[in-house]
Amino acid sequence: MICINYFSSHNLISSSNQVECSPSYRNIPMPSKACRDRLVRTPTVIAMCGLPARGKTYISKKLARYLQWIGIKTKVFNVGEYRRDTVKFYADKDFFDPDNAEAVAVRNQCAQQALEDMCSYLSDDGEVAIFDATNTTRERRRSIYEYCSQTFCFRVFFVESICDSSEIVNLNIREVKLKSPDYKDVPQEEAVADFLSRIQQYEKRYETIDDTTERNYSFIKIFNCGERFLVHKIGGHIQSRVVYFLMNIHILPRTIYLTRHGESTLNQDLRIGGDSPLSANGKLYGEALAEYMGNEHIPDLIVWTSQMQRTIQTAAKINAPKEQWKALNEINAGICEGLTYMEIAERFPDELAARDQSKFYYRYPGGESYQDLVARLEPVIMELERAENVLVVCHQAVARCILGYFLNKDADDLPYTKVPLHTVIKLTPMAYGCLMECIPLHINAVNTHRRKPKNCRPDRTAHEALNDFLVTPLDPKPVLRTKSEIFYNSDGTRIKTTDVDGNRIQRNDSTSTDPGLNNICSVIHDLQTTNGE
Repeated sequence: MICINYFSSHNLISSSNQVECSPSYRNIPMPSKACRDRLVRTPTVIAMCGLPARGKTYISKKLARYLQWIGIKTKVFNVGEYRRDTVKFYADKDFFDPDNAEAVAVRNQCAQQALEDMCSYLSDDGEVAIFDATNTTRERRRSIYEYCSQTFCFRVFFVESICDSSEIVNLNIREVKLKSPDYKDVPQEEAVADFLSRIQQYEKRYETIDDTTERNYSFIKIFNCGERFLVHKIGGHIQSRVVYFLMNIHILPRTIYLTRHGESTLNQDLRIGGDSPLSANGKLYGEALAEYMGNEHIPDLIVWTSQMQRTIQTAAKINAPKEQWKALNEINAGICEGLTYMEIAERFPDELAARDQSKFYYRYPGGESYQDLVARLEPVIMELERAENVLVVCHQAVARCILGYFLNKDADDLPYTKVPLHTVIKLTPMAYGCLMECIPLHINAVNTHRRKPKNCRPDRTAHEALNDFLVTPLDPKPVLRTKSEIFYNSDGTRIKTTDVDGNRIQRNDSTSTDPGLNNICSVIHDLQTTNGE
């Protein structure tokens, strides 16, 4: 059930009553609330609400990853992390007692610091900030709304997660909360009992958002992890996108399988794009893929392919329902379709240099950019969030964009993610991250991955532009079978990778200066060696 209510606001904020706006707006006349709500690019604060163990942090991290993927600068400010930085001792249930004046003062100080940091971020160049806290009282929500909207002229949107299912709450406590630094070295049963007592402390003062007394706010209420929603007074494009996303996610266990098509005849010639059939090795991969998926014994598996013959042929022998998506077609290379990189370097050196300088944003003349491809793939991501078990057979650029979403990769790294042919990538979304397994099926294939060259100037030679891509027609290194745990944290993504024997792997072959995941199926940098989880 979806209830959508629209109320006009009777509490317009006069510009004469506002203090100085954020630094970004100091030379701009202060807008009234009515004017601000008509401005398209007004920064947005998303304030979470709800009792502990209701999935607020899960929603925050997932939402931030989605917004970043579609190109909106977003950051999460988790008040719990501020509290842990301030309070070094073990904070048991008594610390969260609303009658514990000393502890309340500390928690309020942490919340205020997070709020100020969040508004500072939006004042610089941020577009969306997510304030991840309980915010369980009307007074707290009023203070957040007034501070953000009157002092800083930001839009505010509340997201309340309400859950009365003890099964969901207990599962969340055992799966997520017991791994929190709050309960390091605390026996499990003692930790569970303490956290349940913490929830009871919050319940003493908990006030759900009231759509009468708080009707001037924009908000969405999510009941029992998506059983139903109440949406109230949406303001602006970003809030609409947020609601669209939140109404599509779920937390049911599922597995997403991702693979490129088998090697094609154009791949053999190192030509990009086109709609060529599979090579002999590509056909062998189709058979090996069907055998592998059959051995996985996946209930209710659905197979998605593009509308190009090489993906359709790759999936042909898999015993499962199939759907063809135009959105999964390979990136359109425009005037470069069907050419080799050498031909592009010789015919269009300026175009190749421009692409190397900014690969994510570069658009082929008559074709697409990676940024265009992300926009095209958004419906696919929404369906992946809704789907249960699915195999996606797609193309190199498409696979990079999908992995960029699940691995939280930025615009610099996403287009250079190495996704080898004839390899299955198994993704299992988790509460605060994702499990990823790379399974090579050991069918020979050419190497189609071109690393970013060191020289991106238009006056370089063709050999400088193509570097080692000219001398590696076959994949130069065997693809290793690996398992990775990806953790979505406020200060970046953490990755822990092991080989099949459980040995930790450290990446040593990336050309990127970013410490994030690059070559997903070879040797992967283990961020835990420099940043503790």
